Amino acid sequence: MFASFDFKITNMNKKEIFDDDLQELAEFAKIISHPARLAILKYLASIKTCISGDITDHIPLSRSTVSQHLSELKKFGLIQGETQGLKIKYCLNPKTIRKYKEAFNIFFDDKSLCEDYQC
Repeated sequence: MFASFDFKITNMNKKEIFDDDLQELAEFAKIISHPARLAILKYLASIKTCISGDITDHIPLSRSTVSQHLSELKKFGLIQGETQGLKIKYCLNPKTIRKYKEAFNIFFDDKSLCEDYQC
């Protein structure tokens, strides 16, 4: 019995054994797991507007590195970018930010905290 179960798991993508919500939350966590991406998101949140210019003036990384991280953030939908001539205007995508903020709030609801029982 256990051998056939093990065979099934090894012959499928292990992510597939988890529900779609967990897979999506894990992908989000993967995207924000790099400190440079968090720094970019934090900077964009702090200016409360869109920036049209070089983010490397504010993030201490090379342009190519920042560009790669911006690309990943944009591909996932956490930021928006709009081309204006030779520059790209970057902003947070509030709809996506709210979606994952809510997802983490639900995931880590008050019931998951150790305050009411001994951990």
